[in-house]
Amino acid sequence: HPEQIISSLPQAIAAMLDPADCGPAFIGLCQDTQEIAFDYPEAFFEPTVHRIPRPRPDLQQLAKAIAALKAAKRPLIISGGGVRYSFAEEILGDFAKARGIPLCETIAGKGAVVHEHPAYVGGIGVTGSSSANAMAAEADVILSIGTRLQDFTTGSWSSFQPDAKFISINAARFDATKHRAISVVGDARESLRELEEALGDWTAPSGWMAKGRDEMAKWNALLDELQAPSNAHVPSYAQVIKVIQDNAKTNDLVITAAGGPPGEVNKGWRVKAPNTVDTEFGFSCMGYEIPAGWGAAMADDSRTPIVIVGDGTYMMMNSDIYSTVLTGHKIIVIVPDNGGFAIINRLQNFKGGASFNNLIKDCRVKEPFFVDFAKHAESMGAYGRRVETLGELDEAMKWAQQNDRTTVLTIPSDAYEWTPGDASWDVGVPEVSARQEVRDARADHDAIRKQQRIGV
Repeated sequence: HPEQIISSLPQAIAAMLDPADCGPAFIGLCQDTQEIAFDYPEAFFEPTVHRIPRPRPDLQQLAKAIAALKAAKRPLIISGGGVRYSFAEEILGDFAKARGIPLCETIAGKGAVVHEHPAYVGGIGVTGSSSANAMAAEADVILSIGTRLQDFTTGSWSSFQPDAKFISINAARFDATKHRAISVVGDARESLRELEEALGDWTAPSGWMAKGRDEMAKWNALLDELQAPSNAHVPSYAQVIKVIQDNAKTNDLVITAAGGPPGEVNKGWRVKAPNTVDTEFGFSCMGYEIPAGWGAAMADDSRTPIVIVGDGTYMMMNSDIYSTVLTGHKIIVIVPDNGGFAIINRLQNFKGGASFNNLIKDCRVKEPFFVDFAKHAESMGAYGRRVETLGELDEAMKWAQQNDRTTVLTIPSDAYEWTPGDASWDVGVPEVSARQEVRDARADHDAIRKQQRIGV
């Protein structure tokens, strides 16, 4: 009955604004309900300003966290997406710098601080950096803020010492209590403020931050080497990302979500300004990228969304290129074309399997051929250009920035060249196999599992 909207709508809004349980809310109206008239009270339509609540932490739990942090010799901050949702970027950056605590980021957290921030040591985990993962391996107290501490972040819980202690600041109780952490359930920004006020003049040992800067210098040197132009017949993801970033304006927003691009962006994109990265990798969300770029262009016309999408994902979800042209919301789409689902082929090989049905050349087809993504984009009203070299990509990016509508650029990319720095990942391998490659992968897998913190 339409009267139920009176009680249902406030609950839907409350769910959307809850820091822990937030998400889309759906109210279903059956067709036979839609025809019924109802005399709603006038007060129901009064304008109301809704604000997202900022729950403060429990003082007892905060005291435990302070005691653990003060006892730390090698503390490490993991900054997650919750830092950005809470608008805690500035206070976190200042806190890490003032307290001398190295700071790393999750996939969702990337972009809270700039790449050159003095406390920043890179991305952590499976799609992270050798610098952050090296620091995680030695950390004795980990202050995780606004992160679910999921599989990719923790290297399937193999990235830390068995006796490392966790302090988890999170608006969601479920995530704050993982792995026997000292759980500080509360808003990231307000919890950090209270933590900062209570720490007095405490700072971490200076040698620990010095190690973080040394590890970060090594990581930057590796990126410089991998991103430099070479004589390779086909450019790597790392090289492509470097050219894109060189042509991105300081506040342009880079968006990626599935396949190879999220890991390569997480590793190789050197953030120039806070909140200029959107990597939706929670469920390797194929199809998120182009609609997200359209939405970002609607929300903020002061910057250009730059969408990096693999050829596989483009094939799955490209129709909103047409939408952006129809509505006049310009985005730039770059399609590194590596001939199929190269990241899954990599995982298939890494776990001992033979290449099958991921790269087009390994599929059961009569004759492999590639899609001309540029011409396809042109058919939807966008500008398009296919390039073959890094130099041509550089010219095309400059052209795309000057265009008045959505532009799609495509470039061949290497299906086998990837940026290192990964942590371990617990992806199952058969215990019994006739393939020696699978048996070898199983042995490596068993070694990974011996490193895992099981429940602690």
